[in-house]
Amino acid sequence: MAGVTTEDLSAIAAMIGLPKDCVALERRAVNDVLGWGCRVALPDTTTHRTWADIHKLIVDSALSAQGKAFAERAFTLLAEAEGRVHGIPPARVHFHEVGALDSILDICLCAELFARLTPSKLVCGPLPLCDGTVKCEHGLLPAPAPAVFDLLQGVPVRGVASEGETVTPTALALLKGFGAEFGIWPDIRIERTALVYGGRVLPGIVNGALFALGSPGVAAPV
Repeated sequence: MAGVTTEDLSAIAAMIGLPKDCVALERRAVNDVLGWGCRVALPDTTTHRTWADIHKLIVDSALSAQGKAFAERAFTLLAEAEGRVHGIPPARVHFHEVGALDSILDICLCAELFARLTPSKLVCGPLPLCDGTVKCEHGLLPAPAPAVFDLLQGVPVRGVASEGETVTPTALALLKGFGAEFGIWPDIRIERTALVYGGRVLPGIVNGALFALGSPGVAAPV
C-alpha cells in the first residue's frame, strides 16, 4: 500500500540494525489467486528480550520519529497485556516469540510504513477468531493466545470454521497502536488495493487480508 519495493524494505531493516537481505517482497498465490507476501530470513536464537532491550533498539534506530512512536506504542500494548496475563509490571515482561528478531522486524517495518502513509483514519473489520491451540514458550495454550485474549477487549470479532491462531499478538498490538477503528467499510473512494497472504496454512480458510486505500467519499443514495 505504501508503494515500496524489496530495496525499500531492506533499507528499513538496516535502520534497525538488521541485515539488508533479511526481508523481501514476493508474489504468492492461494487457490490460483495472486497476492503479495513478505519473506523474512532471520535466524535468531535470542528470543528472551525485555521491553527495555527492545525499547533501546527502537530508540537507537534510524526510523522516523513517527515510526518509532508507532513501534513503541505497539510494544507497550504488548508489554501491558503480557504483564496482566502473568501478574507482573510491564517493565519486567520478557518477550519470547514476540522478542525474536523477525517479530521486531515485523512491528518496526509496519510502523515505519504506516508513518509514511499517514492515513487520517484506519478502519478494520471484525477480527476472525476460532478455537484450537497455540504452541509457545509456555507450552500449548488455548487459542486465542492469552495476550491476544487480553488485547481483544472492546474489539468486535467474528467466528470462523478453522483451528489455530488467526489473530497474532503482533497484529492486534499494531492495529490498536495505529488507533484502528473496528467496524464496517467506511464511505471512501478507493484508489489503491492489495491482497496479502501470510506464510502459514490454516485449515479451511485463507490466511490473508484485503487492504484498501482511498479518500473520503460520499455515500451513494440507497
